[in-house]
Amino acid sequence: MASDLATYRRMRDFACTPEPAGEVGPEGRRRFVVQRHRASRLHYDFRLELDGVLVSWAVPKGPTLDPGARRLAVHVEDHPVEYLHFEGVIPKGEYGGGDVIVWDTGTWEPAQDKAQRDPAKALRKGDLHVDLHGEKLRGRFVLVRREEEKDDHEQWMLLHKHDEHAVEGWDPEEHPRSVLTGRTNDEVAADPDREWRSEAPAHEAEVSLLPAPLPDAAIEALEELPGKGGTWEVHGRRLKVTNLDKVLFPGLDGEEPVTKRELLAYAARIAPVALPYLEGRPLNMHRYPDGADKPGFWHKERPSHAPAWLQCWENPEAADDETQAYVVPDEPAALVWVANFGALEWHPWTSRKVAMHEPRFALVDLDPGERTTWDELLTLARLHRTALEHLGVTGRPKVTGRRGIQIWIPIRPGYSFSDTRAWVEQLSRTVGQVVPELVSWKWEVKARKGLARLDYTQNAVNKTLVAPYSPRPAPAAPVSVPIAWHELDDPELRPDRWTVRTVLDRLEAVGDPFRSLLGVEQDLPDL
Repeated sequence: MASDLATYRRMRDFACTPEPAGEVGPEGRRRFVVQRHRASRLHYDFRLELDGVLVSWAVPKGPTLDPGARRLAVHVEDHPVEYLHFEGVIPKGEYGGGDVIVWDTGTWEPAQDKAQRDPAKALRKGDLHVDLHGEKLRGRFVLVRREEEKDDHEQWMLLHKHDEHAVEGWDPEEHPRSVLTGRTNDEVAADPDREWRSEAPAHEAEVSLLPAPLPDAAIEALEELPGKGGTWEVHGRRLKVTNLDKVLFPGLDGEEPVTKRELLAYAARIAPVALPYLEGRPLNMHRYPDGADKPGFWHKERPSHAPAWLQCWENPEAADDETQAYVVPDEPAALVWVANFGALEWHPWTSRKVAMHEPRFALVDLDPGERTTWDELLTLARLHRTALEHLGVTGRPKVTGRRGIQIWIPIRPGYSFSDTRAWVEQLSRTVGQVVPELVSWKWEVKARKGLARLDYTQNAVNKTLVAPYSPRPAPAAPVSVPIAWHELDDPELRPDRWTVRTVLDRLEAVGDPFRSLLGVEQDLPDL
């Protein structure tokens, strides 16, 4: 099948298109993808990884879980495995020009019967039965070749068998969002995560739309400062930084501990990415001036010695014994100042200072108990994923960097905290009814008997969850990291998988999955 890539290459000018030219992929890995592709006509590209390539069909009406529906599937040229998670825009005038989203992805396996043990052979015979394990598509699908041909492309039929995953009347157009970014084709076309320079070679055509990285010179200047500290110019501000060689996070598994110098470098690099989730919001700072292995404390008041440029919000409703003035990180340098102040965790308010009683996210906090296993927590997260998909609500999960998972759901202005709290409670109680053996609704930790809590009570003014990309006070400086829904099925996923030393590499590779939440204003539907 590798030779079939010649057809793929022959049909494309790789000096103009962002698509990969492709090498034959490794055998033994069976993944699938369905890409919703608006070219000259809307269609869905159904692709199965087989023998090092993506065997592909164009499905005009899209695959469906409805066992009573039959879908035309036109067998097209194989694609390289690098195409698996391509999402972006192919320039007009190029073959397949238009916008592409990853509508679904996951793994597949051949049906367990004698005729299907060799899927390549079954494909050649024109009768392929596969079990899909995707976010939208699950269960047994059958591809059958028709006798007649049209325009030199084989005509196949795609159908779903009657099994426990079948859903009568299931329409793919009612589920239009990417499983990678949560965005629609319109949103990708208007503001793609990747921009392509048609004049560049294919391997150089991709331009990231993430904020520009911090210049290396700024980090080099930090590295040159003595251990006692000094003045560091970063993000256009001159900051006095101190105790740069102080250990703030113990090492893990033989690694070197993380010093304050390294934390400041991380804060400076991550600030442009994290800022959209912090700006305009009062900040609760969890300070550990003596390091993560010593007791910490919450600090909310903006100190009197803070620089004049550091934005401040005075709470008009604060009682005399409550925090009067909060730090508001409205520029990247503010986050560096917060890190230098000894705040190892960053907790922004759910609401903005301009409307303190109007949350902009509804928050689901999956809080594991002492007996809760990681697999059980993933089960709870996947059930919330399914519930939100059925409701047509956009949300994204985030690993906490400790043991838990959170789900952030953007909402339109006008909701109160009472509204979001009630809605999340009803959502989570519905999910909890599916697996009551995993969940406790008791308030006290001891009363839960080690079971997980689906904590809806965080939906309240001045109750906060850890910010995206905030470090956590634990060995190796783990980070709370946004993920895509499909990553819940990644066997390597762990809540503390990424640290201040590794998360920037992840950002460069996959971008920011929470970016698709920015600017989304949606209603919370009745449950």
